[in-house]
Amino acid sequence: MPHNASRYLAEGPRVGIRHFRYEDGAEFTARARESKDLHHPWLFPPDTADGYTAYAGRLIEDRTKAGFLVCDKDDGGAIAGFVNINNIVEGAFLSGALGYGAFAHAAGRGLMREGLDLVVGHAFGPMRLHRLEVNVQPANTASIALARSCGFRLEGFSPKMLFIDGAWRDHERWAITVETRASG
Repeated sequence: MPHNASRYLAEGPRVGIRHFRYEDGAEFTARARESKDLHHPWLFPPDTADGYTAYAGRLIEDRTKAGFLVCDKDDGGAIAGFVNINNIVEGAFLSGALGYGAFAHAAGRGLMREGLDLVVGHAFGPMRLHRLEVNVQPANTASIALARSCGFRLEGFSPKMLFIDGAWRDHERWAITVETRASG
């Protein structure tokens, strides 16, 4: 699928980030199907056209959400992963909760590290947020390593926080603020 680099909201040496589009459905769902083993049991991105349309629609149309595709510039802008900011709160809180995932063909190559860092910069820049939080199951060492590498700090533990893969799962809370990013 052709990708237009001028649509990137931010770029690093190897990746660019851009918003979700409805027309990304075929590529996104194919990548999700290819990545089932990598994602299980942590996350379940949509792998059907209808599932993607509903998922992308929430990210595109809901002001309390923002979805970003991490695109591999060396691979013609192919989708390498995604970072979503959910539960965006304005006013005195100015925060959001992150969710993210790499696709199998891009895993372990540092693309998500670069992409997550770009999303954090975009959130603290143009979006004018003050704080981002990510909640990670304690055994998901790859996700914890990614959060830590981007400057997130461990803030706490939330027992039985989210219902995932048929059960209530414990999560660690990792967060970053504008101030901690600037000082790190």
